[in-house]
Amino acid sequence: MFNKDYTVWKLMAGYLLILLLMLISGSATGQTYKCDNNICVVEFNASWNETNNTKWLHDLDEVGTKRIYIDKGDWQKDFSIVVTPTIIIFLDGKEVKRYKANIMMVIEETQKAIQEKIDEIIMEDSY
Repeated sequence: MFNKDYTVWKLMAGYLLILLLMLISGSATGQTYKCDNNICVVEFNASWNETNNTKWLHDLDEVGTKRIYIDKGDWQKDFSIVVTPTIIIFLDGKEVKRYKANIMMVIEETQKAIQEKIDEIIMEDSY
């Protein structure tokens, strides 16, 4: 008798599927704290506070480094970031040391102090 045309419903289902995929992938920002090195130094900051990024982060020796903006994902919740910036040293994916900014939102520790901690971790890990 009547041939029903389901084109509208197929289009609607397609749009809903695309919308669902967009929602699922919305929190994936492409940022990861993993490095190519077993020791990874990550600076967590907020994009509105990037003037207080450490200038020397990528100058650290014998480690991988990353800078992650916590306002682009669930980083703040996942890593309990209370103050920005916060620097965390990871060894094989596990946190071994955390440095938090002062009340002026600046990391007080120097590159030398953090490098000394990295060297200590390397020496302990080599046993």
